[in-house]
Amino acid sequence: MDYTTLDVSLENDVACVILNRPEVMNALNTQMRAEICDAVKNLGKEARVVVITGVGQAFCSGQDLGDRTNAASVDLERTLRDEYEPMLRAIIDCPVPTITALNGAAAGAGANLALSSDVVIAAHSAYLMQAFTRIGLMPDAAGTYIMPRAMGMAKAMGASLFAEKIYAQQAEQWGLIWEAVPNEAFEQTWKERAVQLATGPTVAYQNIKKALRQSLKNSMDEQLGLEARLQKECGQTRDFVEGVLAFSQKRSANFEGR
Repeated sequence: MDYTTLDVSLENDVACVILNRPEVMNALNTQMRAEICDAVKNLGKEARVVVITGVGQAFCSGQDLGDRTNAASVDLERTLRDEYEPMLRAIIDCPVPTITALNGAAAGAGANLALSSDVVIAAHSAYLMQAFTRIGLMPDAAGTYIMPRAMGMAKAMGASLFAEKIYAQQAEQWGLIWEAVPNEAFEQTWKERAVQLATGPTVAYQNIKKALRQSLKNSMDEQLGLEARLQKECGQTRDFVEGVLAFSQKRSANFEGR
């Protein structure tokens, strides 16, 4: 696919998917959703980490309301099922770690796009906002799934009802994101984190993602069985052998990944 709404790059096993519609604060239209889905699926097969970020002052302002000529005739269920769900599943099911580098405002579906990554690293000036009630809607794009699990029902309910900005440092304190960093250190920080994951044990990362997500619905017995099966896979990799050897030799491991 030729991308018209994204800038996409792959260098040293780090893939970057950059939302590039700054004139509308990187709002999501049909084309961008399809391109994000395609880019993440393809890059997940080639890279060892995928970073999603935005051009300009915003990360993503959510649904592009200009993409809908007649609000009353829009089939929101179809849009969510056929356009948003494939995009979100591409990110959530990506076989390699995904990072959202939250450079600015993330509102509505843009906030939940950001939260669908494995790790969110945000600049202090960035914020998340469940802006849906401001136009008579409820949170979607997996927001009602992600938020209560990340920060508890009380915070998720308040964020959804009041549609207030949650700035990066507050989001970090609530457990909604991994890390909030000063603006001047933001780019260096997410790039260093991306390199760290891109040079790590890829199979171990993949199985961490599987185990943690499955734990949300597993019993203890089921989870213990899953851990054993996935750990067996990790133990059969060259990266495990290298990790043990590096430990015994008191040096940094040189993981090959997949």
